[in-house]
Order: sequence, then C-alpha cells, then structure tokens
Amino acid sequence: MTPENPLLALRDKISAVDKKLLDLLSERKALAVEVGKAKLATHRPVRDIDREKDLLERLIILGKQKQLDAHYITRLFQLIIEDSVLTQQALLQQNLNKTNPHTARISFLGPKGSWSHLASRQYAARHFEEFVECGCNKFQDIFSQVETGQADYAVVPLENTSSGAINDVYDLLQHTNLSIVGELTLPIDHCVLVSTTTDLDTIKTVYSHPQPFQQCSQFINRYPHWNIEYCESTAAAMEKVAQSSDPSVAALGSEPGGALYGLQVLERNLANQKQNITRFVVLARKPVNVSDQVPAKTTLLMATGQQAGALVEALLVLRNHNLIMTRLESRPIHGNPWEEMFYLDIQANLQSSAMQHALAELESITRYLKVLGCYPSENVIPVEPA
Repeated sequence: MTPENPLLALRDKISAVDKKLLDLLSERKALAVEVGKAKLATHRPVRDIDREKDLLERLIILGKQKQLDAHYITRLFQLIIEDSVLTQQALLQQNLNKTNPHTARISFLGPKGSWSHLASRQYAARHFEEFVECGCNKFQDIFSQVETGQADYAVVPLENTSSGAINDVYDLLQHTNLSIVGELTLPIDHCVLVSTTTDLDTIKTVYSHPQPFQQCSQFINRYPHWNIEYCESTAAAMEKVAQSSDPSVAALGSEPGGALYGLQVLERNLANQKQNITRFVVLARKPVNVSDQVPAKTTLLMATGQQAGALVEALLVLRNHNLIMTRLESRPIHGNPWEEMFYLDIQANLQSSAMQHALAELESITRYLKVLGCYPSENVIPVEPA
C-alpha cells in the first residue's frame, strides 16, 4: 500500500485558507462601498492619505508579530487600498453622472487577447456588471464606432513608458468630438509566444504590432536572424501563430492573451525598461462631470501663436494658478507646415475656480483651445510607510 502523499493534505489546507482569504476580501470590498456611500453623504474626499499611512504602518507592526515580511505586507495592502479607492471613485462618479452600471459596449484595438482588449476588460470590471466587446482593426475604426453610436466607449492606448506617445491616437484626438472620460494604466509584460515545442534559435519569423517590437528592441536585436512581421494588433499576431504548428514562428504578446489562443510562453519580461507601462484613455460621446471628492485630470488641446515665447507664456498661466501639468505632447498640424498642436494633461478639475480662470486667460493668448475631457485620475499613487 503506497503511503499518502503529504503534499496533497497540505495543498487542501492551503486551498481552504485561500477560500477564506477570498471571502474576507469580498467582505472588505463591500465595506469599502459602504465607506464610499458615507463619504458621498458627508462630502469627504475619497483619499485620506494620513489614514492610509497609519493603516499601513499598523499592519506592518501586526505582520511582524506574525513573522510576515514588511515589504510583503506593504505590497499586498497597497493593492487592496488601491482597489478600495477606485471602487469608491466609481461609486461617486456613477452617482454624479447617473450612469447605468449594468452594461456597456466598448471598442478597442484588435481581437480578443490584445493589450487593448485586456485594458477594456479591466475598465469594464470596475465600472460595469457586463460589457459587449467590439474589437477593431484600426484606431480610426475605434473612434468611428463610438462616434456613430455602435459602441458606448473606446479604450485606446495613449503613451508607453518605453516607446513614448502613440502618435496615431494623438492625431485622431485633433479631429474627434469624443470626450476623454477616464484613464487607466496597464503593466505590459511582453512574451515570446509559440504554438509548439521550440527554442529561440529555431524561430525564424516573429509577428506582432509595431509597438511591442519598439518596446522590446534590445531583446529583438539579440536575434538578428529573426524576420519581423508587423500585424494590426498583438492579438492578430497570436491568432496567426495559433493557426500554425510551425516551430519556426512566434508572436510577441501577453501571457493572458496567448492563453486565449492556446499558446505557450517561451520567454518573459522582454521590454527595454523594467517598468513597461501603457496608459490608456477612455472616450465617450458626452463628457462627464467629475466629483470634487476625487482626484481629477483635465486634458487640453492648444495651438499658440508663432511669436517667440508663445508656449512659455501659456505655460506661465498654469504656474500662476498653481496648476500642475503632468504631460506636454506636441503633434504637427496637418496642412500647416512647421506648426504644432500641444496636448496638456493638468491635475485639476475642470470646474475648479483655478482651472476656469486659467482657461479664460489661455483663450485670450492662444489661437486655438479645446478641452478634450475632464476625468477621474485612476493612477492611485500608493502611500509608503515611514
């Protein structure tokens, strides 16, 4: 008679503890919703940084008593606190804008499995009970679907920490009537994905969207014999590899996306930068109001005059009103050689007095000024213990 494997009993116990953890996390999330309702009634800000710091430091002390590492406790509860903050923000926004949290149609780049698809799922999980997926082949198609009412929201990548701005999206923002109503960031872990057993030296052709190739250029340059083939999305690349059992072809894409196509990971963490993060924006036909209880961003599109110091003069308006600009991007104005449009992200609510006064001044000194949107900032900067 074979002795019972002791690992099986231990794994059963771990599974039981994991279930208890899930139950407790669910209970905590429900309490976060009740806290959000209380803040709505008392008009308190969503974030209380001092409370978050005190909580984290107290948990670290308690964790040490239970032989738990302080770094582990910090990472775990930073994530839990972020979820609570975003849950409460969504609650306040739904109440202010009277939006329907039940269902939405969301357009994004590529078929299922693309990074944009994963970002859309992340946004939908926070804001809607269910959503209809509308994959598109081109950025222009994504905008068109929302503009014509075929979709309610568009989720598009705007910038990446490795490869910079997504110029095609910035150019489309110049000509659309859609408004930015949200944002989210997604850590990007590019992988080499294959459909069958192989190795990196056997691979001859690699498929992906141009952005992953750009973000992973240092890794790609180690294999000069690879033939690089561009696709309209990472999902299209994964689909192409999945249809082949050829050990000489591979795709650059996400591990979750690859799993949807039955692909296996050959290599992970390929990006030039360790922190490879893409920022996405969410677009809709109508702008939203942003509660003054949540951190807000306002994005402007601006064209200055051609005189010397015109851009500096515009930026001084923001400084004079104590407004923090988090991004400045320029793009050429098509049809007007050597002239540029400027995109500005400002940490402020559009309805604040400082923002309104700044807009009035900017309108008097710029040739063109447009508000592309005011929206909740979902970049929750984690507190650090003392």
